[in-house]
Amino acid sequence: MPDRADTTVLIDLATEVGLLAPVPWAVSRLRAELAAKGVPAQVGRNAEELGDFAVVRVELADIPAPAETFAIEPGAVTLVRAAEPRGLAYGLTELADRVRCASDPVAAIRSAESPMRGPAVAVRGVLRSFSSDVLDRPWLRDRDFWTAYLDELAVHRINRLHLALGMQYNYSHDEDVRDNYLCFAYPFLLDVPGWDGVGVTGLSEDERAENLAALRFASDEAKRRGLHFQLGLWNHAVRPELVDSPNLRYPIHGLADDEVAAYSAAALRELLRECPSIDGVTFRVHYEGGVPEAGRAAFWRTVLSGLHGVGRALDVDMHSKGVDQELVDAARASGARVSLSAKYWAEHQGLPYHQASVRPLEFARPANDDDLRGITQNARRFTRYGYGDFLRQDRDFDLLFRVWPGTQRFLLWADPEIFAGYGRMSTIGGALGAELCEPLTFRGRKDTAGTAPRDLYVDPELQLGTSDWQKYAYEYRLWGRLMFDPDADRQTWSRYLRAQFAEAAEDIENALSAAGKVLPLVTVTQSLSASNNFFWPEVLTDMPIARGVKSATYDFDLSAPGTWGGVSPFDPTLFESADDYASGLLAGRPSGRYTPEHVASWLERFAGVAETSIRRARGRVSDPATPEFRRVEVDVTVAALLARFFAGKIRAGIGYSLFRQTEDPQHLRDGLESYRAGRQALAEIVTGTRGVYASELAFGDRPSEQGHWSDRLAQVDSDVEEFARELDEAIAAGKPVRATVPPGDPAPRPAVTCIPPADFVPGKPLVVQAEAAVDVELTLRVRHLNQAEEYLSIPMVPAGDRRFTAEVPANYTDTAYPLEFFLLARSAAGRDAWIVPGLDQTLANQPYHVVLGQRV
Repeated sequence: MPDRADTTVLIDLATEVGLLAPVPWAVSRLRAELAAKGVPAQVGRNAEELGDFAVVRVELADIPAPAETFAIEPGAVTLVRAAEPRGLAYGLTELADRVRCASDPVAAIRSAESPMRGPAVAVRGVLRSFSSDVLDRPWLRDRDFWTAYLDELAVHRINRLHLALGMQYNYSHDEDVRDNYLCFAYPFLLDVPGWDGVGVTGLSEDERAENLAALRFASDEAKRRGLHFQLGLWNHAVRPELVDSPNLRYPIHGLADDEVAAYSAAALRELLRECPSIDGVTFRVHYEGGVPEAGRAAFWRTVLSGLHGVGRALDVDMHSKGVDQELVDAARASGARVSLSAKYWAEHQGLPYHQASVRPLEFARPANDDDLRGITQNARRFTRYGYGDFLRQDRDFDLLFRVWPGTQRFLLWADPEIFAGYGRMSTIGGALGAELCEPLTFRGRKDTAGTAPRDLYVDPELQLGTSDWQKYAYEYRLWGRLMFDPDADRQTWSRYLRAQFAEAAEDIENALSAAGKVLPLVTVTQSLSASNNFFWPEVLTDMPIARGVKSATYDFDLSAPGTWGGVSPFDPTLFESADDYASGLLAGRPSGRYTPEHVASWLERFAGVAETSIRRARGRVSDPATPEFRRVEVDVTVAALLARFFAGKIRAGIGYSLFRQTEDPQHLRDGLESYRAGRQALAEIVTGTRGVYASELAFGDRPSEQGHWSDRLAQVDSDVEEFARELDEAIAAGKPVRATVPPGDPAPRPAVTCIPPADFVPGKPLVVQAEAAVDVELTLRVRHLNQAEEYLSIPMVPAGDRRFTAEVPANYTDTAYPLEFFLLARSAAGRDAWIVPGLDQTLANQPYHVVLGQRV
């Protein structure tokens, strides 16, 4: 390392600028990183009495650009420019991050350059949930945790932290509530004037004061770093818990059913006064939050009246499941800025595009007089797992997305292409952006903490204690920085890997990238349940293939016939089931959707890249025994083996569907071979994680939310054995072998291009044009950007010179919704079909077009 004993960094900023939050914090981060590298730094306005020095000048400038925009300009003086304080903080922390990752920090300062960039996404959030009193109280009250954790978020331009209380239970689904700590949060935090009889049995006044102090500290520290602090109050159930839960550890007393709304309003007002740095509040307003849906608007209007008189502008965010205009109006009456937060891909991680359609199960149903949950389960059912009908251009609220905790994601997830895709597509239809439910969000939920640590490592060398977030530091980096700028230079993340892994950095980047595509693809296509309580593809509760049986675990959430072959993907417009694929193959007329064979091939490709890359990294890393490398190696290996397991099971499912439709046992024989290969991959996970991860991986109290891969291996073995018996029976019965095997790859597809119109005029026909070979049939599939609707199919007409046109009629464009469309291309012979534009090799692009209507 160069000798820098006489080198000082001067941070040159005006006194008035240096007082603007979050600039003082950002200056402290730069100074701390320089000090860690042995470089002194001073804050001042001149360089007198300094020897060799590098100058960082910080300037507020009149820049006509969005908030948070900043630039770094190199030269004799490194210039950080922005129009407002948060942008200056981003510039300073960009320098701090370069220093942190550099071998020569002074050179990193002097050469730093970043073009003027504003955020692609307005809201770049993370959600951290309090889900277990055993596992989460330690970090909630640990000031060192908050200091380091909030530093990491802010340095990566994550600008919103949602601390969620009460997500751990769903009223009406979870009857035997035990660990309700901070579930109905108010009495766990403060004594409300005028409500002296309300309290929590088993909670002392000192402990309640500690909880409030922790919340105040966290929100104040977030504000100091420029983070919007959103408090989630997800549960307003009091009396139902007491009636249905004899083992409740913290009963709430002194509050009658008809007093809950008025008490909540008073408590909310008091809480916001006690914690002046809380910027907004999130509410779950459908029945799972403890409020029956009959008459719910009056309840929430009362609760939200608690925002009156607080003395500052606040955001109200309503989890969008079941929301209707009456609830929006109730929120708007509070005077707050109103937004709805929708799930991105049901309750799971997924690819970054939004479902081209929801499952048929999610369409609206007739009312059934269910006062508890009838709106969410019936009339507004389509709002449960996507953006529903909330993207009207004339809406009087904002919308943001939430990547739900499903798939659990305790394995590393860090693919730059996927995260850049979120940066490009989380603003669909003018949405504000997205917040990511953190890894381990539901760890220990429903009184399942057990004896394993929160990070689930049993190897003490891998355990991180309350700093378990550090395992996911690379994920936070990608999420924040690629949401800010999806086109960011690769060095913005690769420098971190170089600092950690030196010569192995590129291989680790490639390994994590390929591994990071596996589970999003699996959740989108092997969609056994939208609920994260049942479908956990990281540690899958198996659904049998053999005999076409139904699954007790998943049957409630599957359409008929409820078998593996008939399972609908979360996006049935772009992906198809095994049964549908088999039917199209045998009829010689494929649907054009992505098939299970596509999915299995993609998974095998990702597995191959991940395995090759992590093997090369092991040979290049200086010490493969370090905890940092071992955590990466284990998780990449597990993801690659999961890819091979699912590829084998998917191909077994294809073989089984073909057998059911042809009675040809050769398909069973091919499927069994694939299934056994997938089973072997699962067995290798069991062996490879022994002594690394706990034998009980608990995220809830259902069997499908806990256990280990070793438990699942026995389930798979049972199905493989039954599959083999069915093959033996088919052969013994003399079923003819007809060699009805799938055809080979189709001939090269002719290029089809479609440049979408810039916009459309509501109430006027919209002409869509495409270019393609003349022997291709094209169909325009279009709908409003409204998941409650079906698509229109409009044949495209040849218009000469390889052009095709189709017209969306005026009565369909007479809408407040944007239009979404894609093309279905089919070869003249009909034996090949595909979607345009469709998915590219990254699986991180938008496979359809969205066109906005002109605003009058």
